[in-house]
Amino acid sequence: EVPLVESGGGLVQPGGSLRLSCSYSAFNSDDFTIAWFRQAPGKEREGVSCIRRSGGHTSYSDFLKGRFTMSRDTAKKMVYLQMNNREPEDAAVYSCAIRGGRLVQSGCRDSAHFPYWGQGTQVTVSS
Repeated sequence: EVPLVESGGGLVQPGGSLRLSCSYSAFNSDDFTIAWFRQAPGKEREGVSCIRRSGGHTSYSDFLKGRFTMSRDTAKKMVYLQMNNREPEDAAVYSCAIRGGRLVQSGCRDSAHFPYWGQGTQVTVSS
């Protein structure tokens, strides 16, 4: 299994901001798909955002109404998830996942397509 290392979770006040990070340094393929998911208590896991890369071309997808910004640092082999203007409904466990090859955009929302996962990081929204 390819390890993913996450950090950045914690407590944020309503309206506050938080940035999560995920290291994929142990993954060596130039063609890959990496995504963020979240799962709140009692709810299904849902896709948040996705980066798809192949042939030197990189695509970004946002599945939750522009409230998240995913970015990538090529040199550090890190991806980030910037979360601004948090609301209580955003509280969840956020997880990073990766696979080799470039998925179609809709495939990024299906956790079954990702064999490698980080440990997850808890985001709590409270005043």
